[in-house]
Amino acid sequence: MTIEFSRSRRPRPIRLSAASLVLAVLLSGCQSMDTESLVSSSAPPEISGPAASAIAGDMVSRLAEQIGPGKATVALKSDTSPFGQALEAALKGWGYAVVTDQKTDQGTKVIPLAYVISSVDGQVLARLSTSSVELGRAYSVTAGGATPASALTLMRRG
Repeated sequence: MTIEFSRSRRPRPIRLSAASLVLAVLLSGCQSMDTESLVSSSAPPEISGPAASAIAGDMVSRLAEQIGPGKATVALKSDTSPFGQALEAALKGWGYAVVTDQKTDQGTKVIPLAYVISSVDGQVLARLSTSSVELGRAYSVTAGGATPASALTLMRRG
């Protein structure tokens, strides 16, 4: 007896590609980072303000789920890119104190935060990294903003 399926059960190439890229970005972070240092933050300047704000808002809300909202001071490299500015605004909106080059009091809990934004195959891949958690997600970007194009990827350290 032979059973034939009229529809293929293989994943869609675009969805598989986006998931593979997010996984590759996260795994490359695992290989290049230890718990003492983070990668340098980078974001392409061509991401529009609305798209940068949408991505930063979504990623910070997911970060807050992992480390608690407004419970610490976040150390962020000073950046003039649209995403860097949107990320700082989103962090402050969630109640985090944000320091760039300032010194903090000795008793202040400081969480170093790095990010990488890259464009691949018409999508934008976003990654936020701290010494204890790393988040990644792919986004579809339009002129008016951005929407998640993949599931959130979460990696805990330690």
